[in-house]
Amino acid sequence: MPRPPGHGPGFEVRRQKIIDIAASLFAQQGYAATSINDLGRAVGLAKGALYYYIGSKENLLVEIQARVMGPLLSRARQIAELDTDPLLRLRLLSESLLTIIFRRLDHIWVYEHDYRSLSGAELKTLLGQRSDFEQVISGLLTEAVDQGTFRAMPPRLATLQFLNLHNHTYQWVRTDGQWDAAFLSREYCATLFRGFGAPDHALPKLEEKAEAFKRDRPELPLDPEAGWDSPPPTEPGSASPPGSA
Repeated sequence: MPRPPGHGPGFEVRRQKIIDIAASLFAQQGYAATSINDLGRAVGLAKGALYYYIGSKENLLVEIQARVMGPLLSRARQIAELDTDPLLRLRLLSESLLTIIFRRLDHIWVYEHDYRSLSGAELKTLLGQRSDFEQVISGLLTEAVDQGTFRAMPPRLATLQFLNLHNHTYQWVRTDGQWDAAFLSREYCATLFRGFGAPDHALPKLEEKAEAFKRDRPELPLDPEAGWDSPPPTEPGSASPPGSA
């Protein structure tokens, strides 16, 4: 929702705070069970003032979904375009997905449970983004099969296994617990890739490559909500591209 003409940055700060509170309420009570009056009490605004900031209750749901899927899909596409091993790209994408899950647990809960409350073009857009994200994962899994690292398997089934292991993390994870996004990504990918691995093909030393990428390319963070400052690089440790210093 764009800022109405004539409103300063304070308007947007307040609106973003309202979206945060709405995500928390929807996660606790459910989107359908949360009324505009509930939200107004939580943010300290009368109904008319609340609509001034949000436009509609459904628009809040659109904003919450966009906070998750927009940056995640963008980062997934950037990772998929890296000139490196598909297993490394899957590992990086895994950590990127878990990073946003850890940061926005309330948003993820709403994203998973309440997206069907959207309608029309908004629902179509979200479902299209979900499909695009799945296609990125499926494409990387297919690359790994084609190069002989993974055994032959139905791409759709492999994609669902990857997604289901990651996407249900929000139901039990604690942001102040002993495991962070990087640790869970290591464990999830180790489990998945051993199961997917071709019997006659040794898996690469993936964690060494992942750590090298994060160490050597700090301008390319895995955090979906952080900006990338340069084009996709070659694999860590490989020769520099032509014309580089």
